[in-house]
Amino acid sequence: MGRTPAGETRGKVFAFVRDRLLAGQPPTVREVQEALGFRAVRTAQQHLERLVEEGRLVAGRHRARGYRLPGSSEGARTVLAPVLGRVPAGALDAAVEDPDGYLPVDARGAAAGDLFALRVRGESMTGVGILPGDLVIVRRQPTARNGDLVVARVGDEATVKTFRSRGRRVELRPENPAFAPIVLDAGAVAILGKVIEVRRILGAHGGAGA
Repeated sequence: MGRTPAGETRGKVFAFVRDRLLAGQPPTVREVQEALGFRAVRTAQQHLERLVEEGRLVAGRHRARGYRLPGSSEGARTVLAPVLGRVPAGALDAAVEDPDGYLPVDARGAAAGDLFALRVRGESMTGVGILPGDLVIVRRQPTARNGDLVVARVGDEATVKTFRSRGRRVELRPENPAFAPIVLDAGAVAILGKVIEVRRILGAHGGAGA
């Protein structure tokens, strides 16, 4: 049997390291060697160095577990956040739960189960740079402070808005003058979480929606 092409082997090395990083368990070079069955540690090291050269991994300094994924900061813990579906950025509308894979996210001290992502429909938040088709990454929490961007639920409906407390009332404020604020009794609003990041895939934007 012929030897496995170097590119295919390197892909397996990357997949192993990526999965460990996303699980919050960065591997050592020796662990890479053992997992891939290399005879020498140097072979694993060479594959890792090539992955860094190709931009698929970033090398940290003076650390046994010093590799991370591009876009993550030194010492960050990357987890997989589930993309749960779509959320309106307009008038209240039925929340759509349509699981669609996972998104690597810097945990920022949050537990993996505390993070989820939703794809935005509608144009009511364009003033803060949230466009139709964007992904909002949300940290689960039941409360919010004035000015927080939140995903809020009223009954079976949900929306993404800026949160404002008005005594016993809550204002879910759009960031687009074409839309009116939603003002409700505080008890009628459930905060599902705070938006901590927005991601955009070029060419993924849809129509205006709700």
